[in-house]
Amino acid sequence: MLRILGVLALVIALLWAAWVSRELSEPRQQIVTVRLAETIAGFVDAEARGAQDPEASQARVLAFLQASERAVAEMGTDGRVVLVGEAVLAGDAPDATDELRMRIARQLGQGGRQ
Repeated sequence: MLRILGVLALVIALLWAAWVSRELSEPRQQIVTVRLAETIAGFVDAEARGAQDPEASQARVLAFLQASERAVAEMGTDGRVVLVGEAVLAGDAPDATDELRMRIARQLGQGGRQ
């Protein structure tokens, strides 16, 4: 009886170790959405309302678009899938638009550098 319990305990320990190894080694995939068009439109509208030099405003919009592209690419790493919310029926996917806006602001604060 003791021998059977020992074998059973060994089998359970091996199964648990295999499960833990698999959980730690497999990358987690997370799907999120962002309202990219809304974010860009808000920035462009703010630029259009400002009484700024048209060339400077155009340069800021271009920098914002480039920062947006880099921010979405940055967010789509480590098993994370970023969907543009305006293009899909997202269902229960979390909305990461606020994170996108923070990443864009950080990149613009760095002068648009990567």
